[in-house]
Amino acid sequence: MKVGLYFGTFNPIHVGHLTIANHLAEYSDLDKIWFVVTPHSPFKKKSSLLDNRQRYEMVYRATEDYSKLEPSDIEFNLPQPNYTINTLTYLKEKYPDYTFALIMGEDNLKSFHKWKNYELILDNHDIYVYPRISEGHIETQFDNHTKIHKVDAPIMELSSTFIRNSIKEGKNVRPMLPEHVWEYLDEMNFYK
Repeated sequence: MKVGLYFGTFNPIHVGHLTIANHLAEYSDLDKIWFVVTPHSPFKKKSSLLDNRQRYEMVYRATEDYSKLEPSDIEFNLPQPNYTINTLTYLKEKYPDYTFALIMGEDNLKSFHKWKNYELILDNHDIYVYPRISEGHIETQFDNHTKIHKVDAPIMELSSTFIRNSIKEGKNVRPMLPEHVWEYLDEMNFYK
């Protein structure tokens, strides 16, 4: 089984995240997409970041109707601060029969050369890159790299920050969120 790992804080998960993940599940060779909820670093003060379990709950609610999309709390039990290479190493040991690939936006690929052990990640894992409108350029070493696959997914210019700020301002953000996520946010009074 080939699993695409879609890392993020998902604070909150929104229809842009789902659209990208579902596109990859349907139009690539990935069998499943795991939304890897990134834990709140104990070393950072970030009052707008909901608790790990609350964000996991939102991802769970957003993906429960999609057979190829799943939430993952795999990083919750890893030492913090954590690096992607550590998560990949752990997953390889825990699921030896699975192949894991990374999913990232084009904006992240532009800074990928700064990631810890990025060469090791590239040696052992495919990377699926979806388009993003962003500044900067992609390092030439990543142009036409056999492990980097550019995906012709829709460009989603929707951010969790925009959604949080809009909720705080009393705006109706319901169309931007999966129905079950909106209900949960509304019920819990998150981001108000």
